[in-house]
Amino acid sequence: MKQKIKTLKFIHLALVAGITLAYFILGDFENIFKMVIDNSSLFYAFIPAIAYVFSNFLFKNMLKNVKREASNEEKFAIYQTASIVRWAVIEGACFIILFLKPDFLLLGVILLIYMILLAPKEHQISRTLDIKDSELQS
Repeated sequence: MKQKIKTLKFIHLALVAGITLAYFILGDFENIFKMVIDNSSLFYAFIPAIAYVFSNFLFKNMLKNVKREASNEEKFAIYQTASIVRWAVIEGACFIILFLKPDFLLLGVILLIYMILLAPKEHQISRTLDIKDSELQS
């Protein structure tokens, strides 16, 4: 199980690194605070909120499929899939902001910070899946 958690951490790191690299290559950080919100760009201002709500909805909805009597491997497989879907929604929102509305780069950076905070942690996984920490070590 420990190796599977390391794999999930590596997937998360790769996604975060990809977004970070894209933002540093394509982002205009000199004008990051010069965001102007008007009627035509109002939708783009709500992309981070929509991504946050939608990703958490999908994550929690997928975790409802975890059965208490399932093995730890089955529980972790569902958790891994739910986590990847959650990160993909946030990553997609970051790229939408970067490519379609680069003026709102600050909102994309905020989403990126949120995604960094979603890094998988052993104690969080065990609490979410109702697995004892000692069983995760195996």
